[in-house]
Amino acid sequence: MKKIYIHPLPVRIWHWVNALGFLLMIATGVQIRYLDYFQLMSFRTAVVLHNWTGFVLIANFFLWFCFYMFTDKISVYLPELNAKKYFEDSWRQIKFYGYGIFLGEENPHHPTAYHKFNPLQIMMYQIIMLLFVPLQFISGLLLWDVNRFSVAVALLGGVRVVDTVHVLMFIVFCGFLLMHWYLITLGHTRFAHIRAMLTGYEEIPDHKRG
Repeated sequence: MKKIYIHPLPVRIWHWVNALGFLLMIATGVQIRYLDYFQLMSFRTAVVLHNWTGFVLIANFFLWFCFYMFTDKISVYLPELNAKKYFEDSWRQIKFYGYGIFLGEENPHHPTAYHKFNPLQIMMYQIIMLLFVPLQFISGLLLWDVNRFSVAVALLGGVRVVDTVHVLMFIVFCGFLLMHWYLITLGHTRFAHIRAMLTGYEEIPDHKRG
């Protein structure tokens, strides 16, 4: 077993703040929308906690963005420049997730400090972090103070449109979290990937060397 340092401390801090924040946002968002069905906290508490957690996540997002934009770690999110190789690697990864993993086959992707994501992860994280997260933050910010941002809300089609986008992104993130929780159990042990996000070191079994 060898260890590779692939999660720098700033990334780990961002990850756990983001994880806790999104769980709080989901819990408080559900409470705000479905107050008549159950009550984990008062409506006012849910709104205040939802708003402040949102601001923390927005700040956290910009810390993540600046870290990757101004360091050489940005390479982990950049796809293979050779389009043919990129699609071949993606297809191998799809086959692994589709059935290879159930046959005990080895994961075709071998993470390194500057290439820790497989092609499918790169594509998914780019969509999530550069499209869905900003959409959620912008729609949430507009709903936070509809009067202040009334012009922008009107240009986008009104409160109902902005709220629909916000709820759709909520559904997307709930689905992503379920998929994420499943995928993090696919290491050489069930908690290997979680341990890596705590320590920074990914454990690579000896048979995967080279």
